[in-house]
Amino acid sequence: MTQPDTGAPTRRARRARRALAALTVAAAAIALSGCALVDQFTGGGGPERDSDGQIVGSEDSTDVFTLQVGDCLNDAEATEQVDTVPTTPCDEPHDSEVYASVIHPDDEYPGQEAILAFADEECLAEFEVFVGGAWDTSPYDFSYYFPTEGSWGEGDREILCVIYDPEGPVTGSLEGSAVE
Repeated sequence: MTQPDTGAPTRRARRARRALAALTVAAAAIALSGCALVDQFTGGGGPERDSDGQIVGSEDSTDVFTLQVGDCLNDAEATEQVDTVPTTPCDEPHDSEVYASVIHPDDEYPGQEAILAFADEECLAEFEVFVGGAWDTSPYDFSYYFPTEGSWGEGDREILCVIYDPEGPVTGSLEGSAVE
């Protein structure tokens, strides 16, 4: 996808570029569909968490299948398909935060374009609930991790919606951060 050079990219262009270029769950991780296998390949199934489920230490390579709503990521440099992303406690500077998980309802793989359209719609609705205001008046944007055709074949239907500040890293959760 190419956009004409008009100076700063539009919010929609930034979101589309980030969604298409950076946040596809890796087909290389297809075999990690079972919890036992995730534990085997990730050394325990994910980052260290406290009793509330919050990440308590930074990890350079957290398996994408272990991410949860509320996790904070340092994924601005992610490109193409990924099987791991860096995670950090949300009280540390971070690039994005997982704010919602939605499950695509189709049994058969609908194609990437249909998945992206579904993710755009669902993540937008969840964004407005999470932030407490409209996306088009918010300084923040969203993107998502979505299944590949290969991981779909292994039962992966989860889309993880992530919120981020186009201006750079933030500290703390962006929940309820609507600017009126």
